[in-house]
Amino acid sequence: MSKIKVGFIGTGNMGGAIIRGLLKSGNADVCAYDPDSEKLAALEKEGVKAAASGGELCRECKYIVLAVKPQVFDAVLSDIKDFVSEENVIISIAAGITEEYIRQQTIPEVRTVIVMPNTPFLLGKGATAMAKGEYTSEEEFETAAGIFRTGGTVEFVPMDKMKEVIAVNGSSPAFIYLYAKGFIDYADSVGIDREAALRLFAQSLIGSAAMMTDSGKSIDELIKMVSSPGGTTLAGLDALYEGRLTEIADDCCKRCTKRAYELSK
Repeated sequence: MSKIKVGFIGTGNMGGAIIRGLLKSGNADVCAYDPDSEKLAALEKEGVKAAASGGELCRECKYIVLAVKPQVFDAVLSDIKDFVSEENVIISIAAGITEEYIRQQTIPEVRTVIVMPNTPFLLGKGATAMAKGEYTSEEEFETAAGIFRTGGTVEFVPMDKMKEVIAVNGSSPAFIYLYAKGFIDYADSVGIDREAALRLFAQSLIGSAAMMTDSGKSIDELIKMVSSPGGTTLAGLDALYEGRLTEIADDCCKRCTKRAYELSK
């Protein structure tokens, strides 16, 4: 099986993590362009071919991963628009960037894949949501999915839900970290070693996640399993219910989604 050629514009934390996942898989020849020459030099030592420009990447690679922040998309697409062809597959990992926007800024029938990964990809534990563009073939979409499977789980989402899903997997690690901080700060305040509390709570998150995906039980059933009548868990749950935790989470997601729509304008 021949290797695919994948080009990256942007080699920061997320771009670098995807690149290293691909290199580890051995299934792709990787090229990259980044205005930061030091980042490129470091990646060259790992087997990445450095390109002189984004346009050069578009000529050499079918698959182009745009691993840059939404705020610089205008400049990046302006730089490559004269080099993009209908043979390229443009893969965006930026929050709020739409297929329509990429087509408007490049060519009308460009093939696109819109992707929302998350930072646990850095450890090979990522959760990536993906949507197929109108002109992208199923084979091309599956090839793009293979790029992101090198760093964790991939799920396919309708294109018109790619902004809504950001709260579910893209931004949610930050929400989980803030929730965890409350428990670890509590442990510290009552004299439990902070590092021990972190390890205990982190493992509880890992175990709870496995119960949600592998036990075959609903989330409501899992809550009931931990909640003995008159016990400690129910006492704690009462505080969370009184604080309207699920409503707060819903508001959090809605605000996240609202910002994604703002970024897409």
